Amino acid sequence: MPLFGNHHPDYKSVASAIRKKSTSDLENPLPVEIHSLGIKGDEQADLSVHGGIEKAIYAYPAEHYAFWNELLSRETRKPTLLKHGAIGENFTIEGLLETEVFIGDKLLIGDLEFVVVKLREPCFKFNATLGYKGASKAMVQSGFCGWYLRVLKTGTLAAGAQITLIPGARDTSIAEQNRNLLQHRNQQDLWE
Repeated sequence: MPLFGNHHPDYKSVASAIRKKSTSDLENPLPVEIHSLGIKGDEQADLSVHGGIEKAIYAYPAEHYAFWNELLSRETRKPTLLKHGAIGENFTIEGLLETEVFIGDKLLIGDLEFVVVKLREPCFKFNATLGYKGASKAMVQSGFCGWYLRVLKTGTLAAGAQITLIPGARDTSIAEQNRNLLQHRNQQDLWE
């Protein structure tokens, strides 16, 4: 689905697949197929920065939705109640945060297996999707970025499946990776 706005250098629409809709939730836990490139039927508009084996699944903590709803309600002056998937994630999870998840950790979810690859770095499309030009900067500054997973074991998965974290080397947490990004990134590009 294209995004529109003067945030794009050519002031035209740009392709994006950031807007996700729930296909399996706790009220209706339908099984979905997970392949090595992600969820069957999911799309990425720009494969140079999204998707592929190393970014097959984007996981995001449900605990952060209160932050976004409050921030967007205040900054846009419109009551905001985002639905799961609004951040662009494939999996909305509970009980794991960026401070507790490390690069190389394995997540066993149901019968499937995943490995944590890296944090999500937002871009202007995230700003356009949320209707707030400071959304990307807020994501990096808050540390509420979520993380990408590589699929190690494929199969089917339904909402509500148990998540077990198997620690990896525990050298760099997602939160630490985000702090490093915050210190070394030119944040001006988060506004454009």
